[in-house]
Amino acid sequence: MRRVGQLACLVLALPAAAAEFRPPAGCTLTMTVQQRSCTVAQHFTCATDAPGDQWVAYFTREGLVYQSRIDAETRWMESTDTVSGITDRLEPDAADHASLRTLMASGRDDFDFWTVSDSGERLRHVGHDELTGHTTIDGVALDTTRFELETFSAEGDLLIRRTGTQFVSRETGRFYGGLETATDWSGEVSETNDTPVTFARPGEAGFGSTDPQFDCDMQMVGRITGGGA
Repeated sequence: MRRVGQLACLVLALPAAAAEFRPPAGCTLTMTVQQRSCTVAQHFTCATDAPGDQWVAYFTREGLVYQSRIDAETRWMESTDTVSGITDRLEPDAADHASLRTLMASGRDDFDFWTVSDSGERLRHVGHDELTGHTTIDGVALDTTRFELETFSAEGDLLIRRTGTQFVSRETGRFYGGLETATDWSGEVSETNDTPVTFARPGEAGFGSTDPQFDCDMQMVGRITGGGA
């Protein structure tokens, strides 16, 4: 369970020059994942982090738009929207922290936790993940999942409800995006598809590339035909 579905609204039409991702000093790039919705994800680990922690940086054709760190249980430890510059962090106390171990052992994981941003905004996240089957994408064995997630303000107002499907890898211990429907407090509905298409490991073609490859023409057409004055 993660927030990658929010990235679709950040995709812009003008392509940037292709580049190769270089993780920060002391960190190692482990995998590059090309996704639908014209995004590419760079997965890396850092020697100074706690065991099991993982980072991911998401790029559109405009460059880096989002970066996050999860722990071994796939909890959202911190995430940064690089467009707004706002970082959210997990509060240490929770009614029920997300747990990959529970999901894999029982087929379902319920969660109820809070995040706080560096601007002071606190949000409560309540929902569940459940296993639904198995599939293989680009030679990578994945479990398929279904999720529901509701995010509330500190005052208890429902801000957004998200439902959809994702993929989870037992090998890498993390989730990958899928089909998602999000409904906000105003009733506006958005649909995204962040399904992984290719997985590149060190030495393989496309490893480290920050140039998205899939659905980019679709994103451009969508902005041209759907944009308002």
